[in-house]
Amino acid sequence: MNTKLETKRGWSLITDAFRAWEVEYIFSVPGESSTPVARAAEEAGIPVISARHEQAAAFMAEAYGRMTKKPGVILVTFGPGFTNTVSSMVNARLSNSPVILIAGAHAPKSHDKLGLQDMRQEPIIESVVKKSIICRKAERIPEYIDMAFRHAIHGRPGPVFLELPIDVLDAPVDFQSVPRLKTSVKSRPVDAVEAKAMMEMIGESTKPMLVAGSGAYYSGAGTALREFVEKTGIPVFTIKFGRGIVPDTHPLCFEAANALRPGCAGLATFNSDCIVLLGNRIDMYSACGIFFRKEQKLIQVDIEPEEMGRNNSIDLAICSDIRVLVEECIRIVDKEKIGNSLTKQFSGWVSELRENEKNSKEMGRTDTHSDALPINPGRLAREIDDFLDREDDIVVADGGDTMSWVLTTRTCRAEWNEIMSGLYGCLGMGIPYGLAAKLVKPSSRVLCFMGDGSMGFNFMEVETSIRKNLPIVIVVCNNNLWGMTANSMKARFQHYIPGTVEIGFVPYHKAVEALGGKGMLVEKPEEIRPALEEAFASGKTTCINVVTDPNVIGPGSKAMAMFEEKIVE
Repeated sequence: MNTKLETKRGWSLITDAFRAWEVEYIFSVPGESSTPVARAAEEAGIPVISARHEQAAAFMAEAYGRMTKKPGVILVTFGPGFTNTVSSMVNARLSNSPVILIAGAHAPKSHDKLGLQDMRQEPIIESVVKKSIICRKAERIPEYIDMAFRHAIHGRPGPVFLELPIDVLDAPVDFQSVPRLKTSVKSRPVDAVEAKAMMEMIGESTKPMLVAGSGAYYSGAGTALREFVEKTGIPVFTIKFGRGIVPDTHPLCFEAANALRPGCAGLATFNSDCIVLLGNRIDMYSACGIFFRKEQKLIQVDIEPEEMGRNNSIDLAICSDIRVLVEECIRIVDKEKIGNSLTKQFSGWVSELRENEKNSKEMGRTDTHSDALPINPGRLAREIDDFLDREDDIVVADGGDTMSWVLTTRTCRAEWNEIMSGLYGCLGMGIPYGLAAKLVKPSSRVLCFMGDGSMGFNFMEVETSIRKNLPIVIVVCNNNLWGMTANSMKARFQHYIPGTVEIGFVPYHKAVEALGGKGMLVEKPEEIRPALEEAFASGKTTCINVVTDPNVIGPGSKAMAMFEEKIVE
């Protein structure tokens, strides 16, 4: 009998740990200190998606995490490789995206010797992420990987930082004696008493509204939510990751819950007597609650109790998974046979919303159906929405006002018909998000709608798109300006500060052609749809560079001006 112990290096323990958590991809930029982890991924048969910048790799991982509800794994080298991910990690934290950032580090014996790229990483990242951990013993690597995954996905999802120093990765370990840990927590608490209280409060109202956010998406509440609104006749709005979980085309869904969108969200928010927030924080998207009225009843449901009551007092706060709460409410409706009476009770309110929505959308046609030259960006956004009308079509929005045009025009027929950065408003995520979306849904048509400013942030990921055979279509809303900042300057000072916001015309379409893609220049509204048809038919990564009017003030700029004025009041 062979009693010889099997000895391997610490990095080899990562292989089985990644397999246990069914890691599909690693998003990375190569670096010396991270190479052992990449080698472990190779042993596990996990493809490494190499980007051209660590920020882009982290954005790809974040979009992957959002769309799959599994942590996206980012692998970077120490020092500048690590610091290049910080903006992306803040973006992930504020958007509740499950990601795991793995970074190499110098061995303790090398600290403070002023070696290459030496720095203390944890003090920088620990205020940014949901959890920050450092593995200091090779035999505990599987334990720390399990810990990282658990923290990333359980409760409210978020980013986790895991530091794996070089000496830990290279240390010899007894392969057979190392414990392999994997723990999955599936508790989805619901309190029947609180569900009953929620239904009673809704029953006492005449103008209730539901607002389904990211928490509703993560809990998989879409099917239950559709059944609930159909049985009760309560109008529903969606926001953030919740967009599309109840389709905009559903007769009781009134699209996005943001007041800058043509529709009835503004009227509903101000006139409702009972607002139910389902996995949706009171934040920028609801103007931090400044338009809620004291007479309104607010019900907030969230998986994280600490979130309750931010910016507003809450009349009924329920700490629960959204899906199981909605399912309990359905049971109450069925048991007490109150569905028909509630539907009649709210029918006048629903009719009022439909009429307001119709009138508001008619007013919005000034931009979206404009034939003016240069092209109105609202017309461009509407043409994109009209063309990408399948349930699996994806529009990624990146920019200031450019993103807000998508917020005001995109029709969400299913989950992930639109993707954008979120509360952090981080530019440069567009192309990386688009590549991750194409990776997750290879048969979908993926379009990145970019401002000409944000196009410059991670432009070289066009090369990644071509190299990795992830064809996407990039539409640049090119008005030669940092638009939102330019609008703010003009409003405050009646002119642009010289040399700040003027970009000038950049032939992005030719730059994409030079990298091996396809490029087109569009200068007239009637050219937009033919260009989209040609771009997607080509099967190539394509840039459609669209000349748009710099004098059109976007809905995002208008909303920010109104918000700032209200805050000052």
